Amino acid sequence: MLYEIAKPFVMAAVRVLWNPTITGEENIPETGPVILASNHLAYSDTVFLPGQVRRSVNFLGKSDIFTGCSPIHRIAGAVMRGLRVMPVDRSGGRASSTALQAGLDVLARGEVLGIYPEGTRSPDGRLHRGKTGVARLALAGNAPIVPVAMLGAFEAQGERKVFPHRRPRIRAVVGEPVDVQAVLDRLEGAEEAKVLRAVTDAVMDAIAELSGQERVDEYAGDVKRRLRAAATEGRAAR
Repeated sequence: MLYEIAKPFVMAAVRVLWNPTITGEENIPETGPVILASNHLAYSDTVFLPGQVRRSVNFLGKSDIFTGCSPIHRIAGAVMRGLRVMPVDRSGGRASSTALQAGLDVLARGEVLGIYPEGTRSPDGRLHRGKTGVARLALAGNAPIVPVAMLGAFEAQGERKVFPHRRPRIRAVVGEPVDVQAVLDRLEGAEEAKVLRAVTDAVMDAIAELSGQERVDEYAGDVKRRLRAAATEGRAAR
């Protein structure tokens, strides 16, 4: 209920300030479980994408987004909760299983689940290696995967932590569902890990085609850690 009440007011403000657009929404099934698999360029993706989709979208959001103590973080957290963003701990181990189950619960209710296969925001605007959780959810939840590309968000967000600049305009492009069955047919009898990776790579291929991003065969989290380490070394050397 809170989602339905909050969404029109939140998006009215978003449209006045940023005027985002969406194309290809007809590719999202009107009923039944479905996964929206998107690239992730900025915090604002988690508002601008589900806010423009007619169906209610449940997103799994990184828990630390909701834990900031500043007024801006509190406002952003309240907005995201109003837009059905579910805070989950993605630190690995049992936390990963909890996040997976939260996603399966959404699909079991016949609802829309939004997920970022990269696992975190891109640190450099490129499209990084996808994690296989999206494939696990699709196969276990018997749900189609619809690829989505967010455009302009990386440039608009810049160095800002929460709210992006008004230019460039942020756009969402929704593609046709990924042909998961073709991947399963091609790899019939293959071990699970190989199938999950192939499905995930097919999803990332579809996102890349929509976004035009440069592909990187490395996890975004690993890139972030390397960049942080280099920055720390640079400060120590000064």
